[in-house]
Amino acid sequence: MSRRSLLRGMMSFSSVTMLSRVFGLARDIAINSAFGANATTDAFWVAFRIPNFMRRLFAEGSFATAFVPVFTEIKETRSHAELRELTARVAGTLGGVLLVFTALGIFFAPQVAILFTPGALDDPHKLDLTVHLLRLTFPFLWFVSLTAMIAGALNSFDRFALPAFAPVLLNLCMIAGALWLAPRLQVPILAMGWAVMAGGLLQLAFLVPALHRIRLLVRPRWGWRHSEVRRIMRLMVPTLFSSSIYQVNLLLDTVMASFLLAGSQSWLSLSTRFLELPLGVFGVALGTVILPALSRHVVGGDNGAYSRSLDWGLRIALMIALPAMLALLLLATPVIATLFQHGRFDAFDTRMATLSVMAFVSGLPAFALVKVLLPAFFARQDTRTPMRISVVVLLANMLLAVACVALLYALWAPPALRQGSWLEGISRVPGLHMALGIASALSSYLQLALLWRSLRRVGIYRPQWRGWWRIGRVLLACAAMSVVLWLGRESWTDWTSEPTWTRVWRLAVLVAAGAATYVGTLFAGGFRLRDLRAD
Repeated sequence: MSRRSLLRGMMSFSSVTMLSRVFGLARDIAINSAFGANATTDAFWVAFRIPNFMRRLFAEGSFATAFVPVFTEIKETRSHAELRELTARVAGTLGGVLLVFTALGIFFAPQVAILFTPGALDDPHKLDLTVHLLRLTFPFLWFVSLTAMIAGALNSFDRFALPAFAPVLLNLCMIAGALWLAPRLQVPILAMGWAVMAGGLLQLAFLVPALHRIRLLVRPRWGWRHSEVRRIMRLMVPTLFSSSIYQVNLLLDTVMASFLLAGSQSWLSLSTRFLELPLGVFGVALGTVILPALSRHVVGGDNGAYSRSLDWGLRIALMIALPAMLALLLLATPVIATLFQHGRFDAFDTRMATLSVMAFVSGLPAFALVKVLLPAFFARQDTRTPMRISVVVLLANMLLAVACVALLYALWAPPALRQGSWLEGISRVPGLHMALGIASALSSYLQLALLWRSLRRVGIYRPQWRGWWRIGRVLLACAAMSVVLWLGRESWTDWTSEPTWTRVWRLAVLVAAGAATYVGTLFAGGFRLRDLRAD
């Protein structure tokens, strides 16, 4: 695939993913407005995060990064009949294993809830609600894992739009659950569990016809002993951590947040939405589009094309992630107050969510670049190196999280509170959830540094440095945009008490001014659209 084709594929994926993220934002607005940030909403976010984490770990994470290179190799070097056989065997094996896993998750929901939210043991009502919601959300794992397999096959055929659109269906179901179904149930929050289950089923049903159009809709067959299935399984094991370290860190944050002030889970979930908007639209898009291309370059032995494609991905990631990070750091309060401060979500929730948003988005460039670097290893079917790095990063994140919580507690807790139990104390000090975002950001930069060093040592990747001078334009444009946004924010300092429509027009002005300044400065510095696809 040429860089022009890569750009076209990324734009196709990104434009549809942007639609999905917009609906995801609307989903979070609906949920926070309907339920607020409290122990009940925390229970849902935990129940949704656990199967969603497993989906990203096993399906979109380790499975996709192992499946796509093998699938692409078979597609490029063997017959379509063998490709159909591989699809049937993978679908049967993946579906069978995850069916058992899902059943175990439903049966052992109480134990799973205690494992991931030990801080809820002192609140039996919250724990029971989490268990009930887990039993509704766990089937989502089975539906969405098969959806991820179909998406991987479609991506290998350079069909990116439909897989990117599928999450819109989940978001629509969750919006309907919050606004329509919840008021009709005796326990309103259970509507969200039913909505997640329905969304998973709809996503799978939506992609099945697309699989039929590429003549890969086959009857699933058990294939544990199939040679290519076993190769995928061998590749999967090391990627369990490496491809989903961000998700593992979020789950560890879930465990620690269960000991913090009620509402912390909800504030953290809202924060990840702001991180995933640019990361999902462009970072994940780049990783998704570039993996099949890099795999083809490896199969063809073209190291030069491999390096050029990877350079292209890294430069595009920086061009998007740097201004997104700075804009979100400067506009965190205005954006949260404008979009979310309605219904049961109040000014205190806005202040608390702002803290974690700023912490998480400070790591946005690293998160985005890691999304591009990991496929560089997976395309070569090297899953062990990222795994070893991920273990180091995971341990570092755990230590950083505890250290940051302890540091903020020492700085913010009143002296009288510090005299008692530490666990009791951290559950009463607002804002400590910010420490979890800081730890995730720092560990993401550590992962980026280790991946870059390992990739350069291998020698297959040789950066084409003559194209990197364009990043200077990006830095200049970011500086100009930051000045404009800072001046605008300082002109309008009160965002939590102003009427909604005042917040809306002010935010619109700031966003438009910042975007115009960034793009205008880029073009004034000599940037042209052809720079997106040419060296």
